[in-house]
Amino acid sequence: MSRKLITDAKRIVIKIGSSSLTGKAGSGLDAAAVDRLVDVVADARARGAEVLVVSSGAIAAGLAPLGLQTRPKDLSTQQAAASVGQGLLIHRYTESFARYGITASQVLLTTTDVVRRSHYSNAQRALFKLISLGVVPVINENDTVGTSEIRFGDNDRLAALVALLTQADLLVLVSDIDALYDAPPSETNAKKISEVKDLSDLSEIKLGGAGSSGVGSGGMVTKIEAARIATSAGTAMLLTSAEDLAKSIKGEECGTLFFPKDSKNNARALWLAHASVSSGKLVLDSGAVKALLEKNVSLLPAGVTAVEGTFDAGETVDLVDPHGQIIARGIINFASDEIPQMLGRSTKELAATLGAEFERELVHRDDLVILN
Repeated sequence: MSRKLITDAKRIVIKIGSSSLTGKAGSGLDAAAVDRLVDVVADARARGAEVLVVSSGAIAAGLAPLGLQTRPKDLSTQQAAASVGQGLLIHRYTESFARYGITASQVLLTTTDVVRRSHYSNAQRALFKLISLGVVPVINENDTVGTSEIRFGDNDRLAALVALLTQADLLVLVSDIDALYDAPPSETNAKKISEVKDLSDLSEIKLGGAGSSGVGSGGMVTKIEAARIATSAGTAMLLTSAEDLAKSIKGEECGTLFFPKDSKNNARALWLAHASVSSGKLVLDSGAVKALLEKNVSLLPAGVTAVEGTFDAGETVDLVDPHGQIIARGIINFASDEIPQMLGRSTKELAATLGAEFERELVHRDDLVILN
């Protein structure tokens, strides 16, 4: 019965990793692997599902044409490989989808497209329009211009954010590992985990890093983080291998199914928690911490003891307890240089001395999400 979460899904995001598309580093893009993925997408569409593809492989596809044998470690060579490989990747997808009369589009995202609210809404509108037109968006990080400071870090997180962005029913992560195990699969006694109903059940699990193919950048840790983002949005997640994908997405007992949370957070809270980037910190006293955690209230200046960082009104800030532990994140109503004069003071006092515009909360409860 639980696998009906997969077969009943009406909007699906499928993410496939570099190693599933290219094999060993330097071997180039595997056209047959792309065709197998497209076959699955076409089959899902035939049963009425809308599908978006998050595809790694741009850097990996660019290695062979550049005569590189392994994934480069320096940023400029990675960018060059991505520039060469991205065209090869989308061309192959376009040709493969054409076998079914399906139009594919290329969508390249950077973190700015999801961490800034205006960009986030714009990306969302574009993806919804593509879906409504019957197009399969093929999404990748824009590695050609990406830097270490502005990158998602891996396409597992990107895929989870796309699932959040598009309100998907199911996120499928296709990996070179067929499922989640209670220990690295290379260990003799490692056991497969078929279902995860609560991520807290995985606290004792040893998670592996990036695979051995030499072309990927993720690992099981990033897949669990993707599951955390997806399931908190009410989206189920399936972890499976390229070999098992066709069977898994039809509901057969393959891979690992992560169950969505029953109570969904609203889209704004999810964006704050997972997609936004903090520009600074507000240090709260113990009373303010208790009020936020227990009473679902706004943050007032009286409960703040310090401000860190430089930011403008409307940016995202972390709210930390007296020990520096992040407890919440929210959209600030004042610039960082306005806040020091407000610390520890009531809003009525601030209105009397600084003006009526200061008689309001630092962070409204509707613009705040608890993180712990």
